[in-house]
Amino acid sequence: MYLPEIHIKKNNGKTELFSFDKLKASLKKSGAKDAETDLIFENLKHELYDDITTREIYKMAFKLLKKLDHIYASKYSLKKAVFDLGPTGHPFEKLVSALLRQNGFKTEVSVILKGECVTHEIDVLAEKEGISYAIECKFHSNTKTVSNVKVPLYINSRFLDIQKVWNESGKSTKLEQGWLVTNTRFTEDAIDYAKCVDLRLMSWDYPKGNGISNNIDKFGLYPITALSVLKKHEKKQLMDNDIILIKELLDASHIMYELNIPKSRIVKIEGLIRKICNL
Repeated sequence: MYLPEIHIKKNNGKTELFSFDKLKASLKKSGAKDAETDLIFENLKHELYDDITTREIYKMAFKLLKKLDHIYASKYSLKKAVFDLGPTGHPFEKLVSALLRQNGFKTEVSVILKGECVTHEIDVLAEKEGISYAIECKFHSNTKTVSNVKVPLYINSRFLDIQKVWNESGKSTKLEQGWLVTNTRFTEDAIDYAKCVDLRLMSWDYPKGNGISNNIDKFGLYPITALSVLKKHEKKQLMDNDIILIKELLDASHIMYELNIPKSRIVKIEGLIRKICNL
């Protein structure tokens, strides 16, 4: 498929050659078929220009996907949907907690633990097979924000402060490891330091094949902000009612009625949720 060389500007400010194969891979991940990705590209290629941003390409592709299928659009918008969980970090903490539960952990959100020096609030406390884990969630609204080595240094010092007290207090589980989870990415020195001190890291695509993106797709734990049939103010209202995941709406239709969403739309929304989450 011929296309003149076009440079695109990434979120980090760097430029690279536009690749239809990369675009096609991201479109196919949403569920779109080959013929549909080719159709989108045919509509999209005339709008491309040198130094176009990846954000602009995303917006155009999302608009075309939405016309084809709301399921495709909802899955394609996943990364943006996670950013849209802000501005506070609480919804992201609930998302991380839900991902952990799907992996067999018991979890609690916002737990106060006493350390040897000071008291700490732990974003997510997880337990599995007699081992407990203290998990710090770093949510960022800006896609360009990364976690450098200072962040795991700080998180590990907090973990060590609570670990000694926990393990000497006679609790039924052993506090074995600290985790740091972010919706953006880590620098290389942050990853190197975490490996050295046995601090577990998770970001959007790290560890490879087991990052946030992979786990959301694997378990169908899509955030409410990904549901393309909902209006922006409706998503905010649902989050204000502590509805963070698409799946949670299936047991909360009464909240949609309270928000004056018509019954016909509620039926449509619930049907779409079942298809997106393969229920």
